[in-house]
Amino acid sequence: MERYNRTVRYEWLACDDFESFAEVQETATKWLWTYNNERPHMGLGGIIPK
Repeated sequence: MERYNRTVRYEWLACDDFESFAEVQETATKWLWTYNNERPHMGLGGIIPK
């Protein structure tokens, strides 16, 4: 979980200036989909979780 939290923080949360909480939620939803469906994971040997 700590690695996931660090990834969230450094891959998108700290890289954007958000205007509203709704914008944060929308960005998080899009990022999470990418994280689970397109982004290779080192712990899985470079494959995606899905």
